[in-house]
Amino acid sequence: MFWQSVMMTQKYTIAAAKSVVVSAQLWRPYGLLRMTTINCNSNNRDDVDAVFKQKKTLRTQVKKCLKAMDPSLRSQQDNAIQDIILGAPWFKSSLRLCAYISCSALREVDTFKLLSQILQPGGKKVYVPRVEDKNSHMRMLNISRIDDLIANSMDILEPPPVDADGNAREDVMQANDPIDILLLPGLAFDRSGRRLGRGGGYYDTFLKNYQDLAASRNWKQPLLVALSYSQQILDEGVIPITSTDVPVDALVSPEGVVPISSAAFNSKKKIQNGSLSCT
Repeated sequence: MFWQSVMMTQKYTIAAAKSVVVSAQLWRPYGLLRMTTINCNSNNRDDVDAVFKQKKTLRTQVKKCLKAMDPSLRSQQDNAIQDIILGAPWFKSSLRLCAYISCSALREVDTFKLLSQILQPGGKKVYVPRVEDKNSHMRMLNISRIDDLIANSMDILEPPPVDADGNAREDVMQANDPIDILLLPGLAFDRSGRRLGRGGGYYDTFLKNYQDLAASRNWKQPLLVALSYSQQILDEGVIPITSTDVPVDALVSPEGVVPISSAAFNSKKKIQNGSLSCT
């Protein structure tokens, strides 16, 4: 599909709620990498470990592909993706959102153009990630300007827990109002909503906790929108998943928006009818 010099074939079956069967072949210029069929059941540690190994292998392949991207092509795709989002009715109508702070060293789709627009006076309210520990604990804290961000020990920008006046930043989990959209990074995605992260589990853990919070407060669930270079969109079934992986509702690539879930399709219909409301 969107891979350059890579052809993928696959077959897959979702066997049960807690079980995934994946069989895939990744054809590459310098050889053939085969993924064997795996039954991923939460009661079978060996099967779960096998899926984690498949994910690790796939991460290596995707990272190589991203590293090989021409910088000018990457910049073009960054601008195209952000322009698509800025022009989208579902984004324009949103009031509150979570967004990641892109890291060029990780070759993530850039978000600084988006953030500069969001953080203009009278703009949207935005929460961005702060990693708290190595146990998949990540908070989303409110910022009002780019200067609120500082580099952490890994040279990744994030907000300090208190602002310049010494006041604790608002945590989205303690906010009085729901967010409308959550803009997500990732290493790879497919058109069925599968997302391959970097292996830390931070986003999946946060998403599950926020979805539980929204359900407990009878809030509308936020749209989970992933930003993706064309090279990161894989054939369906190539990305192995477990029951803890949270699917996305839509993808935004340089080619446009790909609605996936019923929530995304419903939003698209409301947009076409001129009646979308994210509040």
